Amino acid sequence: QVQLVESGGGSVQAGGSLRLSCAASGYTYSTYFMGWFRQTPGKEREGVAHINRAGDYTYYADSVKGRFTISRDNAKNTLYLQMNSLKPEDTAMYYCAAGRRSGFSLSATIYDYWGQGTQVTVSS
Repeated sequence: QVQLVESGGGSVQAGGSLRLSCAASGYTYSTYFMGWFRQTPGKEREGVAHINRAGDYTYYADSVKGRFTISRDNAKNTLYLQMNSLKPEDTAMYYCAAGRRSGFSLSATIYDYWGQGTQVTVSS
């Protein structure tokens, strides 16, 4: 049974930092690429960052480039998202996802498995 469990969310002031983690189990972690998405009420889920299977290729949404860093530890079956210089507009529920399909790196359609999400709130 595939499980993706996010943690590390919380409330922080603008300019602060948070590190999200996503623990994966129930499948061969290193054979899937991974991504982070975020969603606010009434809006579509937005792709934030993508990392390939080996962890040597990453891709970011323009809105977070230079502030967020995605990484993975295949020995620990864990995905990370380091978020620095947070802004109020980064407030959202953040989800990790695992996929194997072809397509645009930040498209939700190429991901097969999803976590339940962790809330990030940034106050001004």
